[in-house]
Amino acid sequence: MEANKNRILVFGGTGYIGKYVVKASISLGYPTLVYTRPINSQTSPSKIQLCKEFNSIGATLVEGELEHGQIVRVIKEADIVICTFPYPQVVEQLKIVDAIKVAGNIKRFVPSDFGVEEDRVHPLPPFQAFLDKKIKIRREIEAAGIPYTYVSANCFGAYFVNILLRPYEKNKDIVVHGSGQVKAVLNYEEDVAMYTIKVANDPRTHNRIVVYRPSKNIISQNELISLWELKSGQKFHKVFVPEEDIVKLSQTLPPPEDIPISIIHSIFVRGDMANFELEEDDLEASQLYPGYNYTSIDQLLDKFLVDPIPPAYGAFE
Repeated sequence: MEANKNRILVFGGTGYIGKYVVKASISLGYPTLVYTRPINSQTSPSKIQLCKEFNSIGATLVEGELEHGQIVRVIKEADIVICTFPYPQVVEQLKIVDAIKVAGNIKRFVPSDFGVEEDRVHPLPPFQAFLDKKIKIRREIEAAGIPYTYVSANCFGAYFVNILLRPYEKNKDIVVHGSGQVKAVLNYEEDVAMYTIKVANDPRTHNRIVVYRPSKNIISQNELISLWELKSGQKFHKVFVPEEDIVKLSQTLPPPEDIPISIIHSIFVRGDMANFELEEDDLEASQLYPGYNYTSIDQLLDKFLVDPIPPAYGAFE
């Protein structure tokens, strides 16, 4: 690795999107540290295996808790901090913000956004309460004067293909949320990670928001189902769930079960990912990096023909 490359520190690197970010960072030649809870007898075999994989590809694992002194020490070893915490841990990023302020050496912080552009949407209350926590993190970062890049990565493509199409099941019924005509943005997880490493190191994205909205990845549920029918040679029966039923579920399901259904409503009924125009001043990932060949929805579905990926629950970031 080049000596003058930024040292990247990843929090949440063993999580769903985190593991892709770590691998992308290594593949692009950046010295990469992964801050993780200490491995012990309670650690899952999958996490132990992942940590071994990280070691084998050249990542440096640093074990510790989210304790101020420990976080400050590891942050002083890095130039860029990327956080990929899942929903339950989002507010824990305040500890990272405090540590970055004390350390005083970080060139860029990329907090755990990775979903809809929270400053531009107004979803159902359960999802809004979740986004309010992310918005709080953004405002704390800005108030602290920490150099940042916010990423709006939209849907994790493989995860949502599993949710929408269930390609690993033999069921011929496919649930369609709302009319099925609303456009969403589905980006392959490996591309989300590659874009994230690129924007974290890009002077153009300093104190900016970057939206991941490649043209080939904007698609409706109905279009996705039709494309899957064409590729798989199967015919499916659409089961439409009206908007009022989805809203009612968001009001009656107990927390935190009310959040995923509210996210579904935001993405596939309201169209929060694609219903605002990107203005001249907005930054979009595929336009920033036209030389990077991202995976289109068409190419992503080809991967499922070869190997239906089992569902990765808990991936709402």
